[in-house]
Amino acid sequence: MRPFQKQTDSQQGLILRKNDLSRDERQQIVSWLETLHPIWEERYSKNNPPPTGQKQRTLLRPVYWLGNWQFACLNYYHPPKGTENRCIHAEPYPAPLAAVVQRAEQIVRSEFGKEDVPRGWHLNTCLINFYGDRIEGDKRIDCARVGEHKDFELGPVVSLSLGERALFQFVKSDGHQKQSKVIIQQWLEDGDLQIFGGYRFKKQLFHRVQRVETKGGHSFKLPVEGFETRRINFTFRYVPDEHILPWSRLPDTAKEDTRPYMLRLAEKSKFFQEALEPKPR
Repeated sequence: MRPFQKQTDSQQGLILRKNDLSRDERQQIVSWLETLHPIWEERYSKNNPPPTGQKQRTLLRPVYWLGNWQFACLNYYHPPKGTENRCIHAEPYPAPLAAVVQRAEQIVRSEFGKEDVPRGWHLNTCLINFYGDRIEGDKRIDCARVGEHKDFELGPVVSLSLGERALFQFVKSDGHQKQSKVIIQQWLEDGDLQIFGGYRFKKQLFHRVQRVETKGGHSFKLPVEGFETRRINFTFRYVPDEHILPWSRLPDTAKEDTRPYMLRLAEKSKFFQEALEPKPR
């Protein structure tokens, strides 16, 4: 294994491996990415309308999920209460990503205590975020950021970055009325692997992508109309298998809300074509 930045007392539960990908691994992953057709999702839906006083909104960036898909309009996976009918089966990891996952799981098991790694933990779901500029006529709108939030999936989270470097911050938040305090920040560069877990980094602190630079000249050829991608991030997480189900087993209201996305995915994916039309048993 490549060496990684050693944890200090103040960073127990946070690992950063610089330039973790080999050149061949990176090339294979990028080639595979160019076959994907990311989609835009909206936060709310007919059966899950916006809270009073809020409006429907499109997510800041196109996304794709592997392992299982968590649609925004189904409110994502949010244990302990928000676990049912949130995650549906999605395409498996391609070989080059599966190798990264195997490597990351080995690191977690050697560097994290049992109290921070739940029984059955494995990285079986991945959110792929595409960061860049939305093009609207002659206007370019920089969408390359993520507001402060927490990842609620159980156990450590693994992040792999490609493209332009991003300023990633762990922050302490005392509510919307006060400015959050930056506790730790890291520049995540092309090929970097970041792992965080434990009480402090999963439950106590929020995290955010403050900005993504443009100086490296990175860009990706992706079939996303009206969007130019300069950074791609894979966030690998764990969802217990009993909370993942076929799309066909969702409640009717959830199927109604997600069918347009499934139809869009099925246009380019045999996996989702078959998910929409399951074979009789």
